[in-house]
Amino acid sequence: MPTAFAFSRPTTPRASPSLPPPSPWMGSVQVFLVFLIGSVSGRAFEVGRVYYAAAGCVYDEPLHELLAACFWRKIFDAMDEARLEAALGHRQELQRRFDLFSLISIGIVIANSWALSAGTIVAALQNGGPMAILYGLVLVSVFYTLISASLSELASSMPSAGGVYYWASVSSRRYGRPVGFLTGYLNACAWLLSGASVSSLLGNEVVSMYMLLNPGVQWHPWQVFIVFQLLAWLCCGIVCFGNRFIPAMNRVALVFSMSGLFATIMVLVIMPKKHASTVEVWETYYNNTGGWSDGICFLTGLINPAFSVGVPDCISHLSEEVVEPEIKVPQGTMLQMLTAFVTTFLYLIALFYSIQDLDAVFEFNLTSFPTAEIYRQATGSNAGAVGLIAVLFLATFPTLIGVYITGGRMWWSLARDNATPFASYFSHVDSKTRCPLRATVAMASMISCLGCIYIGSTTAFQALLSSFIVLSTLSYLGAILPHVLARRRNIVPGPFYLGRKLGFVVNLAAVVYILVTVVCFCFPLVLPVTIENMNYSSVIAVGLMVLITSWWCIRGRHDYKGPQYNVGAAQTIAIDMQRQRKKPAAS
Repeated sequence: MPTAFAFSRPTTPRASPSLPPPSPWMGSVQVFLVFLIGSVSGRAFEVGRVYYAAAGCVYDEPLHELLAACFWRKIFDAMDEARLEAALGHRQELQRRFDLFSLISIGIVIANSWALSAGTIVAALQNGGPMAILYGLVLVSVFYTLISASLSELASSMPSAGGVYYWASVSSRRYGRPVGFLTGYLNACAWLLSGASVSSLLGNEVVSMYMLLNPGVQWHPWQVFIVFQLLAWLCCGIVCFGNRFIPAMNRVALVFSMSGLFATIMVLVIMPKKHASTVEVWETYYNNTGGWSDGICFLTGLINPAFSVGVPDCISHLSEEVVEPEIKVPQGTMLQMLTAFVTTFLYLIALFYSIQDLDAVFEFNLTSFPTAEIYRQATGSNAGAVGLIAVLFLATFPTLIGVYITGGRMWWSLARDNATPFASYFSHVDSKTRCPLRATVAMASMISCLGCIYIGSTTAFQALLSSFIVLSTLSYLGAILPHVLARRRNIVPGPFYLGRKLGFVVNLAAVVYILVTVVCFCFPLVLPVTIENMNYSSVIAVGLMVLITSWWCIRGRHDYKGPQYNVGAAQTIAIDMQRQRKKPAAS
């Protein structure tokens, strides 16, 4: 079996074990002709796929080692991609624009944990206070690291843009079609709610800045709604028509986010005239739930750190747009998780030490964005608070772009497998932008409809946002649980492999965490329960499952085909990788 936690890739493609090795002379001629055709046509990958299908990717190893040092290596990479395509069972339609750094950048930008935590702390402050949030972040990060490792292992084995949807379909085997169908829709709906939540957060930040500069203005839901719609469609347009620039944009966004974090921490540390005591930050527990025990209060308050770090699948939806996804996607996922924890932990420590009057945070008229009051206390002025909120806005704006990138790819993956209405229309990839434009616009339209709820009821809208964590973790459960129940036997290990025993423990711990927190996150945050403070996450989750099940009965069980995973091709790739790892040791 592959070595645990090993990242590697065979640099030398080998002959298929089912075919006899060709003569060196014939292999050289074949390689030269394929390279010549691919270079002239500019379509090396397509030529490589045809060559692989016709010749079994047979060419002599000494020649490949010679050509690896020059530009002829391009055709061998194309052949490797063709072999991966044969295993996954779908055509390569998206361009591979991302390298490891740009992939990590977009993962960190989408998570943007430190900035998103600033906009969702109001409920967590009442459910335990700063102490519970900080310790809760550590606890949640540990378990989300286990979830990330579990998903990374699946991504290494099956690097598909469908992510958890694809993995659930394959690991469930005989039940793969219905399980994958349900998991895919839960994940796609979670990305819809994520887009709505980030849009509303950006809207609240803009309105908060305006109100701080104009103290006499009253807060109204329609103000946030207008900003919500403008930003939602602006980001959709950037994703649809600026696809070629997205890797570079995310590199810039990463630098700006980290610079903004550093500047914010410096301001929060230096400017306050006094700071909260260590006892207030690390030892004082606040239970303002009205009746829940401290244990339930703590568990329900974990939704804030979960929202901050809870997108370990985002990079996986770009698997078909990065070279060597079986290696780089797991690397990016784990580095994203590490960065999310470190940045959020440092930011929250600085933020909580800058609080001078916690009661004023709850009494401030900008209750939709309480961080504004914390910033005002820290800087001592409305203008200073506006400056820090502006940094938050500029750091969070690329997050919405990233949500459209990953969410659009998720809906496109469902349409590609005939799971959505008008699947042939939404599975189209625009030839000019090389982007699933129609699926992305459809996602933006659905997010706009969700935004309309904000005018009628902010309570109902907040319920939709809290459902994001429930739906996303349920989709992770759909991918990991079948893997556990099958004793990890239904997939071919990739370069990132946890090992049979360690992997089972990691997967099982991730499943237990998801089951416990999904239940707790559906509890009301305060007692007694009223229509205004009711947590509707359970209603939304169950309602969506009923709708998805109904759509399965109407359309899915007849027309949905599901992913086509070629076990034989995957085993061949795994054998090649294992041989390549053993080669240096033997020499």
